[in-house]
Amino acid sequence: MGEKAVPSPRRRRVKRSCPSCGPEPGGEEKKGRGNPISVQLFPPELVEHIISFLPVRDVVALGQTCHYFHEVCDAEGVWRRICRRLSPRLREQGSGVRPWKRAAILNYTKGLYFQAFGGRRRCLSKSVAPLLAHGYRRFLPTKDHVFILDYVGTLFFLKNALVSSTLGQIQWKRACRYVVLCRGAKDFASDPRCDTVYRKYLYVLATREQPGVVGTTGSRACDCVEVYLQSSGQRVFKMTFHHSMSFKQIVLVGQETQRALLLLTEEGKIYSLVVNETQLDQPRSYTVQLALRKVSRCLPHLRVAGMASNQSSTLYITDQGGVYFEVHTPGVYRDLFGTLQAFDPLDQQMPLALSLPAKVLFCALGYNHLGLVDEFGRLFMQGNNRYGQLGTGDRMDRGEPTQVHYLQRPIALWCGLNHSLVLSQGSDFSKELLGCGCGAGGRLPGWPKGSASFVKLHVKVPLCACSLCSTRECLYMLSSHDIEHHPTYRDLPASRVVGTPEPSLGAGASQDPGGAAQACEEYLNQIHSCPTLQDRMEKMKEIVGWMPLMAAQKDFFWEALDLLQRTAAGVGSGPPTPES
Repeated sequence: MGEKAVPSPRRRRVKRSCPSCGPEPGGEEKKGRGNPISVQLFPPELVEHIISFLPVRDVVALGQTCHYFHEVCDAEGVWRRICRRLSPRLREQGSGVRPWKRAAILNYTKGLYFQAFGGRRRCLSKSVAPLLAHGYRRFLPTKDHVFILDYVGTLFFLKNALVSSTLGQIQWKRACRYVVLCRGAKDFASDPRCDTVYRKYLYVLATREQPGVVGTTGSRACDCVEVYLQSSGQRVFKMTFHHSMSFKQIVLVGQETQRALLLLTEEGKIYSLVVNETQLDQPRSYTVQLALRKVSRCLPHLRVAGMASNQSSTLYITDQGGVYFEVHTPGVYRDLFGTLQAFDPLDQQMPLALSLPAKVLFCALGYNHLGLVDEFGRLFMQGNNRYGQLGTGDRMDRGEPTQVHYLQRPIALWCGLNHSLVLSQGSDFSKELLGCGCGAGGRLPGWPKGSASFVKLHVKVPLCACSLCSTRECLYMLSSHDIEHHPTYRDLPASRVVGTPEPSLGAGASQDPGGAAQACEEYLNQIHSCPTLQDRMEKMKEIVGWMPLMAAQKDFFWEALDLLQRTAAGVGSGPPTPES
């Protein structure tokens, strides 16, 4: 006969609470349950080893329970084990103050998501994640594929699978496989136009070991620019620079026959060279001349921190937050500044300074409009506004930076051909995607007719999304959280708030003596002049788009007006269903 298991009266239980909280109330009086054992009696290495098997999300949540678990879950030993479990092929732990934690979070949050505009399926998809990638730093979609640069300088070539939709159009399915294009990459660029059809070549700024001079031993590292075919990943051209010059960013500007490569040095100087893309695939070698750009020759005291470009203009941001512009065609100059008074067709490289009230942190440059975000998290738009791509609530062009008051502290900004996108974060750390401008082709999901104000798009944004890009076929979002690099905005001083030309949200009547009231009175007069109820409802929707409201508030008013309009027409008069 089998023996019957009898519970032992001497069984002990483990207390899973903070040891600083003291013993459990009433624990001594409870009989038959044994003496509690604090978790602090376990060796720290054992506790760290156990916690390292938890998912990253649970490790972060456990660290928020008490002071003891916060210290344990924040230990580098825990994150070293987690990092090796997430990326077993990662040999180096990265850099920074907390290298293992930074590396683990980078690899846990990395992801490339996209939503196709064509076809019936309107949902967010995720591409293949290269196991060798150490986080995602930058990405660029081309005509056929997507390229991703990680934090250790490895450039990945993600090959997409194409399928035919029900409408007979070719649309993206997903990035189904990947290969390593090159290592030691610093930056990369392609044709700066919004349409990926023109992106035939990929220019990669990289560091390569070059053999030493005859009579010497060893080799030295030199920067170079390698040109690859985006369709096959084959290298067709390479140019190497002197070892004394070190670059950190590359952008392209100009036509294919006169493609200008702009290179930013570590010291903040801009150099340029011109190549003819139509001759890159010919098997011959020739010498190109590297020259100092005029912005660095005329303003030698400036230290450029970053660049942005399109086909006919370039924007420079200095380390002090100043913004300088190069415009190479009269049409784009007129769209951006509203006049041709200062345009000189014989001196297209002359830098033009933009007047801004604060330091600019980052920017986005479209074909004929641009966006700037300053150190206080304010968004400024400038340029052509024919489709409402500036998000100011109207379709009036702006010849100087104009603040969009209802948008604050964006994470990322993107300007396309005739629309703009903003990635913002709420107080609960949830992300949402806002857009304005032309909505044709599905480029503003949920708003096919477009909008002159920034509206919330029908896109599920990943929690750790940090950058975005939109093409004719897809909307891309890159997810990667770096604990050492995140935009930190300053609080706007009270004097700046009072001195703003237009009232901000929550401002009192003293800041706007009669301006808002006069505008509302004019709006009422426009509504009264409408002959029918249908016309009044449409006019009210248009006015809501003009008013400087937050995107969530505009969505609420528009949906409420649609509900009232349907009720007045006798449609949907019953209670709303969960599906609606």
